[in-house]
Amino acid sequence: MDQLQEKYSRLGVDSAPGQEDLQEKIELDIRGEALPGTKVDFSHGDVNAHIPTPGALDVFIDGYKEGANQAYTEYRGQKAIREIVAEKLSAFTGSPINAGTEIIVTPGTQCALFLAMGALVGRGDKVAIVEPDYFANRKLAEFFDGDIVPIQMHYVNAPHGTAGIDLTQLEEAFKNGVKLFLFSNPNNPTGVIYSKEEIATIASLAKKYNVSLIVDELYSRQIFDNRPYTHLRAQKEIPESMVTILGPSKTESLSGFRLGVAFGSKYIIDRMEKLQAIVSLRAAGYCQAVLKTWFNEPEGFMAARIKEHQDIRDSILALLKTVPGTSARPTEGGSYLFVELPELTVSISDFVKIVRKLTNTTVTTGTEFGPQFTNHFRINFSQNKDDALDAIKRLLTVMERYRK
Repeated sequence: MDQLQEKYSRLGVDSAPGQEDLQEKIELDIRGEALPGTKVDFSHGDVNAHIPTPGALDVFIDGYKEGANQAYTEYRGQKAIREIVAEKLSAFTGSPINAGTEIIVTPGTQCALFLAMGALVGRGDKVAIVEPDYFANRKLAEFFDGDIVPIQMHYVNAPHGTAGIDLTQLEEAFKNGVKLFLFSNPNNPTGVIYSKEEIATIASLAKKYNVSLIVDELYSRQIFDNRPYTHLRAQKEIPESMVTILGPSKTESLSGFRLGVAFGSKYIIDRMEKLQAIVSLRAAGYCQAVLKTWFNEPEGFMAARIKEHQDIRDSILALLKTVPGTSARPTEGGSYLFVELPELTVSISDFVKIVRKLTNTTVTTGTEFGPQFTNHFRINFSQNKDDALDAIKRLLTVMERYRK
């Protein structure tokens, strides 16, 4: 296998949301009868169950009516939109953002992550990533020919109020030449939140060792149990090179509009714009108008959405507690649960395929988030509550057939 072919072989998409038709047609160890039920795809949130922000369609139509003025904006996004978003995010993060030089609108946060990695990673650069963390982080680091340095997050037995990142290991990695540290907060897949002390230490260490930082704060508006949340950008000590990624796709259910925002060091944003100009040109012009609804939802909308998701989280956790050998640390922010299973007689990859075949339920294999998570799967519980609970019950019933 040549170098280019090998690079693309590591960018598997079969397990990604919406890719079910690409699943391998292989022989599976099928035990017992199928347990039919409503199809539930836990690999992503359900925007039918949790509808987009009210008014989003109206604003999109207004953007369409603007025609050319809205269709062909600057590569980094229409100036008026960037000014609106910069003002909102400055207030949200507690740190000023220059709309002209420090922010870019992208076609989704996934694109923002790609552009940021492209702006900061060269061949052979050491890139530190957390395990477990968002599966695209590893893939992008490898795609840009970076050398991955894994940092463990002991989230299960972490001290109360912490994510459990191994800060000693992180500093050693920084000492040994790591150029970039990339992480999500809240963490994807576990939903845990980094403490104020953890964030402050990460920022301080990055400044001390001249390490660039990328933080994905996609779910930072959906925080449960009134937990405190600390924005990296607002720390007293921060490195000169850092970027934060946010967007309205998840909590606000606006994923279909493909909108993301990155803000940070001017030179990174400049590079990201140059890369965007040859990758996608810009975020879709008409869609950019939808950002006017962001942080401008009807009164009570966010509180109701958080309460609704917390109820689903609690119900699923209560169900898991009734089954010996299954566990998950309660989600602190976002819509994910990282579920640990008892030892099975089949691989987690085969188990996920069996569950899809027998129960019409899709979950994401734990090994997507780190090679050691061979008895885990991730779910996005932003679903219809009754359908989600029924799907989990069917999944657990099938699991019992394969318990070792």
